Amino acid sequence: WGVDRGHITNNPIATFERAYRADRAEMIWLPEHVTAFEEAASPELRLALMLALHTGQRQADLLALPWSAYDGKAITLRQGKNRRAVYVPATTALRTALDAAPRRATTILVTDRGTTWKKRNFHEHWSEATKAAGITVDLHFHDLRGTAVTMLAEAGCTVPEIATITGHSQAHAQKILDRYLARTRSLAEA
Repeated sequence: WGVDRGHITNNPIATFERAYRADRAEMIWLPEHVTAFEEAASPELRLALMLALHTGQRQADLLALPWSAYDGKAITLRQGKNRRAVYVPATTALRTALDAAPRRATTILVTDRGTTWKKRNFHEHWSEATKAAGITVDLHFHDLRGTAVTMLAEAGCTVPEIATITGHSQAHAQKILDRYLARTRSLAEA
């Protein structure tokens, strides 16, 4: 920040190596994980799962997603992290779920009391539901984003189509596919 703004000439930590790099490329929600979660989770968390799987959006964007972003056919939003405008055509399953969901607040995802989720509260409830579902693999909500990329590829979408829906760069979408698709049984069987 200081170098970028001309306050200092050299970045004192530019030569430091990162002590830790997270690589969750191998983590994907398999159909059995989704089914177990759906059986154990509340309706509010099942809707969050549905939105994540069918849009490939980040948790923060989904928690803030207003009903006005859904027109009955698609979801239109501007992503918070990179400010990309994204248009996501709703699948039949997502339309069915959204059309059946009660509109208790301005945001789509709400608590059982009808209030907007706070990040920490959502994380706690999500973790509890994952544990109750008996999911012992270290799966996180964010792993649904890569799962969505994989599902789109399995449905026949091209890398540019996937990147348009999820908001990834094409290069990053391809990188995800290179890692995830090698692990999917349906492609191996095909």
